[in-house]
Amino acid sequence: MQINGPSHIHGPQTVHAPHRISATRPEISLEPAVDQIDISPEAELVSRINDLPEVRADRIAEIRHQIEAGIYETDDKLNVAVGRLLDEIG
Repeated sequence: MQINGPSHIHGPQTVHAPHRISATRPEISLEPAVDQIDISPEAELVSRINDLPEVRADRIAEIRHQIEAGIYETDDKLNVAVGRLLDEIG
């Protein structure tokens, strides 16, 4: 049907019966549904934040002071660090 305004009057038009909708049966699946979740690498990284050890601001300030004073690096500390590095590599 077209509507062209009040100046155009058309004669009678045919009336179409409504379309019949046939009832469909839902598909029945015999397999159980499986849920799946995908977690992005970024979300995994954020979730590991709670596993990080607590930051000790007092210890960091103490080490910074020792580094600035030039007394932080000692032969004993360097030997321990090199030993740990060699253990990790080897």
